[in-house]
Amino acid sequence: MSRPRLTIGTYGDIWFHTPRPGRVEARAHSRDWDGKNRLVQATADTQAAAERLLKQKLLDRSLFNPAPAQSLLTADSTFGELVDYWLNDLDLEGRISKTTRQLYERNMRKLVLPAFKGLTLREVGVARCDQFIKQLARLSYNRAKQARVVLKLAFGLAVRHEVLPRNPMDNIARLQRPVRTPDALTPIEVNAIRAAIAHWESGHSPTGPKPDGQLGAIVEVMLGTSARIGEVLAIRRRDVDITGRIPSIRLCGTIISLKGEPTARQDHPKTAKSCRTVAIPTFTAEAVRQRLSRMRDGSPDALLFSSREGTPLTTANVRRQLRHVLNLAGITGVSPHMFRRTVATAINEQANVELAAELLGHTDPRITIQHYIRRNEMVNPDTARLLDQVFAPKR
Repeated sequence: MSRPRLTIGTYGDIWFHTPRPGRVEARAHSRDWDGKNRLVQATADTQAAAERLLKQKLLDRSLFNPAPAQSLLTADSTFGELVDYWLNDLDLEGRISKTTRQLYERNMRKLVLPAFKGLTLREVGVARCDQFIKQLARLSYNRAKQARVVLKLAFGLAVRHEVLPRNPMDNIARLQRPVRTPDALTPIEVNAIRAAIAHWESGHSPTGPKPDGQLGAIVEVMLGTSARIGEVLAIRRRDVDITGRIPSIRLCGTIISLKGEPTARQDHPKTAKSCRTVAIPTFTAEAVRQRLSRMRDGSPDALLFSSREGTPLTTANVRRQLRHVLNLAGITGVSPHMFRRTVATAINEQANVELAAELLGHTDPRITIQHYIRRNEMVNPDTARLLDQVFAPKR
């Protein structure tokens, strides 16, 4: 009859051996955390001393042993312990960007942890998760969506590591997205924004920071490329071609501002598939040409838009500056992302949604339709002609 298999982290019977007079060796097999049995031994002058030394070695043994915070996670662990466990696992995998990692931790600690920190994992079931997400959705759909993502990921890890039998987030009610028509600017509104920025950049503003001539050009690049504000601020001299037959800008980077780190350029945009080269209209080419003529740094990697020291501008500062300038002109509710929706709407109306999706860097046109294109409420005017044919009074 074979011996029963040792449980991982335990050891079998201790036996003794005398290698030479006056020395005793204590031995035992230990089943390590990789599932393998290994012989552990300790030698001393007496049998009792050898046994004590061996037991200490077995107790301290950490070969292939996961970190204590991980190995001790059970269904009776607190939700806060799962959060630390999950964040450690994200760092170990290293598959997501620093920006996403920071966003996940912020959402978990600010949106989720306050509601679950007093609970053990076995106390968090489908009903509790379902109610939490629904209550959060009443305040903000986006917050509920962000909370749902991190909860599902953390509990998914607990299931994969056999801490929980199932993921409570798998069976919660589906979030209902509020019906919202994407905001887009009209040509008249775009020209009003241009005029407000030009007035401010000419030095007529009594308050706020002094203009450096970049805000107007930033807006023209957003209007001519549909790029995100972070992508625009990441454009380098080497990414611009205004001398070719078709002037263009290569969009293949973004600006990130991580907590505790200086603002920096990242070598890829929101997703790797978002890298694209965009032909630019004449108004954008002219704005870029003027901007290049004012740049002091002639190196290929010099940023098209930067601080006086040549460092990247932060997206937050550009948003703040745009809001300040437009508020002075009585224009409210305009954000950099609205220019992206404006461009998508214009291309869709002048051409088709597939071209709009390609320009925005979307692989699925449905994303473009749902989030970026303002619906045209005008019904086909042929209906008026057809009704005239049927119902117009005879004269």
